[in-house]
Amino acid sequence: MYNKRLLPWFNEPNAPEAIFLKKGPNVRWASGFKGADSYVLMTPNGGFLITDPRYTEQAGLEAPDFTVVDWRSTGGSVMKAVAHILKEQKLQSMAFEADVLSFNEHRALSDAADAELLPTENVIEQLRSVKTPQEVEYLRAACDIACRAFYRILDDIRVGVTEKELAAKLSSYMVFEGADTQPYGNILISGPNTSLLHGIPSDRAIQYGDFVLMDYGCQFNGYMSDMTRTVVVGKASSRQKEVYALEKQMLEDSLAVMRAGAKCADVYEASIQAIKDTPYFQYHYGGIGHGIGLFVHEVPFIRQNAPDVYQENVVTTIEPGLYIPGWGGVRIEDQVIIQEGGNQNLISVPHDLIEL
Repeated sequence: MYNKRLLPWFNEPNAPEAIFLKKGPNVRWASGFKGADSYVLMTPNGGFLITDPRYTEQAGLEAPDFTVVDWRSTGGSVMKAVAHILKEQKLQSMAFEADVLSFNEHRALSDAADAELLPTENVIEQLRSVKTPQEVEYLRAACDIACRAFYRILDDIRVGVTEKELAAKLSSYMVFEGADTQPYGNILISGPNTSLLHGIPSDRAIQYGDFVLMDYGCQFNGYMSDMTRTVVVGKASSRQKEVYALEKQMLEDSLAVMRAGAKCADVYEASIQAIKDTPYFQYHYGGIGHGIGLFVHEVPFIRQNAPDVYQENVVTTIEPGLYIPGWGGVRIEDQVIIQEGGNQNLISVPHDLIEL
C-alpha cells in the first residue's frame, strides 16, 4: 500500500511527526495520485492528499488509502490547509522538502502552523532510488517502447529532413508503441549540433555525413526510459569511426564495473580509461549517469568523487560522451538495473555504429 512506503523513515532517530511533500514525483510515489496541484502530508498513522476540487474525485480513486483534503475549502490556501491538519492531528513537528518549498510558502506555513518546521533534502529520493519489482517492470516497458521507436525512426532519417520533424516523429512513435501521452523533452540533433550536450531540435536539415544524436525516452505508467544512440547518415569518416569507437569503449568499460556495492565514483573512473592518454580526454563531460524512475534525473549520480554506493535494484542510466565544439559529438546511453555481481541492461539496441 502506498501509505506504508514512508513508515520506516518515521522510525529513524529524531524523526519528526510528519513530512510535507510538494515535489510531483515524490507525491506520486508516496500516494499513487497522478494528477496535478497535489501535495502529501504523511504521518506514521496515515496520509493526507491535499488538492483542489478539479482533482478530488480522481484523488479518491487513485489514492484510496489517503484522506483527500480540498485546500480551497480548508483555509483557502495550501499552507493553511497543512496548518489545519497539523492542528487537528495535534502534530508538533513536520519535515518539508527544502529544495522545493519557496520562501513565500515557508513564511505562510510558519505564520499559520503551530509546529516546528524541519528542512530535509533527498529523504524521498533516497527511498525511491531502490525500485520495487512493479516499478522495474514499468521501467522495462518504457525502455522496450523507446527501443521499438528507435527502429522506426531509422527509416525516416535521411538528407533534407529537419531535426524538428524527426523529433516530432520520434515522440509520436513512442506513443503509438504504448507510452503515456505526456512525452518529456527529447533531444534529436545533427551535424555540429551534436556537440551540444542538451541541444534543442532545430530547423536544421540533415546533411550527408552527419552524426544524428538521439537522447530520448518516454513514460509508462509514469516511469521513464532514457536512452541515447548516435548514427551516421551515409558513410562514416575515419574520424567519426575513431571517436565512436572510443565512446563505445567508454560505455562498455563503465558497464563492466556497475554492480551492487560499486561506488559511482569508480564507474566514472572506468569510463575515462579509454581516453586518458588521447587528445579526446578534454572533450568528455564529468556527469555520466543518473538514477531514473518517476523523474528522469534521480539519485544516485555518476561523476568524479561521487559518494554514492550502488544498492541492488537501483535503476540508473550510464551515458559517457565526447563533445567536440564545432565538429560534433557522440553519446551512447543505456539504462540498467543494478544487481548483485553485475547489471541487467534494459536497452536492447546494440552499441555498434549504424550507417544509414
